[in-house]
Amino acid sequence: MNLESIWRLAAVAAGVAELVERVGPTVIDTAGVESLAVRVIDREATRLDTTAWIRRGHGGLSRPDAPQVQLREVELERVRVWVSARKLEQASNMRASAIARELLRGLGAPSDGRWWLVPINCDGDAYGALVIHVLSDAKLDRRQLASIAEAIAVVAARERAQRELQRMREAVEAERAAALTRMQTRDIGVAVIGAETGLRDVMRQVEQVAPTQSPVLILGETGSGKEVVARAIHDRSVRARGPILRVNCGAISPELIDSELFGHERGSFTGAIAQRSGWFERADGGTLFLDEIAELPLAAQVRLLRVVQDGVFERVGGTRSLRVDVRVIAATHRDLGSLVERGAFREDLWYRINVFMIRLPALRERQGDIAALAEHFAAREARRAGAAPPTLSEADLALLRAYDWPGNVRELGAVIERAAILGDAGKLDIARALGISGTEGLVFPSLSVAIKRHIERALEQCRGRIDGPRGAARLLGVNPNTLRSKIQKLGVSVDAFRPNFD
Repeated sequence: MNLESIWRLAAVAAGVAELVERVGPTVIDTAGVESLAVRVIDREATRLDTTAWIRRGHGGLSRPDAPQVQLREVELERVRVWVSARKLEQASNMRASAIARELLRGLGAPSDGRWWLVPINCDGDAYGALVIHVLSDAKLDRRQLASIAEAIAVVAARERAQRELQRMREAVEAERAAALTRMQTRDIGVAVIGAETGLRDVMRQVEQVAPTQSPVLILGETGSGKEVVARAIHDRSVRARGPILRVNCGAISPELIDSELFGHERGSFTGAIAQRSGWFERADGGTLFLDEIAELPLAAQVRLLRVVQDGVFERVGGTRSLRVDVRVIAATHRDLGSLVERGAFREDLWYRINVFMIRLPALRERQGDIAALAEHFAAREARRAGAAPPTLSEADLALLRAYDWPGNVRELGAVIERAAILGDAGKLDIARALGISGTEGLVFPSLSVAIKRHIERALEQCRGRIDGPRGAARLLGVNPNTLRSKIQKLGVSVDAFRPNFD
């Protein structure tokens, strides 16, 4: 592949993964290359990620799942220093340096041939390395390799800048939504469906803890209503007139968590084009709801502990300590106690956020609330359509009660929305929304419906993320491109599962 073609593709690629997906096959076919991968340094999680990996096989080209490799800090620092030095390296199975061994981990490197290790620096920052396995007849030279690495660096810098602009837009929108919420709910609070029935014990705990300043930990399955309970605590507290902001900890890339939570100074890293306040600053005087707190890397947990305990932090790239008055409400669907035992969650942070714990029941444990919740969602869909709220029949309610609701209240809302779309004349088609034949009663859904539902549950679990170690493709055990094709064919809306920050 000539250099002009590489740069032409770099100009239109949306990200590093897309560039490698487009450049890699041509390089492999024309230059005698056996495999090509991009390893990315993740200093926050002390590991090497693989943005993309393409290799030649007996059946043609393959795109295996991109592995992550956990390193010790000294090993990762060794790789970072080597990348910063901008020096290409060759390695073979007979003579592999420590750097080569670390960069080749997880790539299933064969015993023959040799490897080119090409450093990638992104605006002065050690981004990672291009790892290429070649045989003796490969037609690559240093100039070609350096050009590919440089093109990847340019795309990576553009990708970072775009992510930062997107985060800034989301932050502004979140502040606007929070302000509107405060205006709409001031002095009236938010009604919690099931407060007198299935959530009676939960609401009793809410009333107990709301007037205090103590941190609260909410445990419950995905979609069970943890954010609703967090807002109920806020609305009943002395902070009710202040902001309540939600942060999905699992949706933030590890290298950007500090910037998201604590903000950053202009120029503190590539793409930091202006000073930016973090979530703690924006929630000053109010409540910060840290959803899926178990997903935070250990390094971020250390800095979070300080601000939870003392209310003090510094922006990324700053030297001045800032103080905020923020109440923290954390939530997770995972067992934090077992994570603490395994060393995956800090014990001191666990004790600090677990001052008062509220455990939410799953929807299948509060069947008496299904009718009220379904009517609430049906009324919401009617308002959106400018129509009168439909009435749910006893047959409809029987179908809803017979379902297991693995996605809990969130899934019920999605089913009612689907039923409103499928129904006519203002009626809900609950049976079709659940994938049930109206003439045969409770039967298995069609294969395409079952696959679609399975993909939707994976996307819900992964917050709409497709690629990466926490993506739906990894969870389902398929290639990300295969999953995207299925999503498009089945008409799955990925955006519906991505987090919003209102």
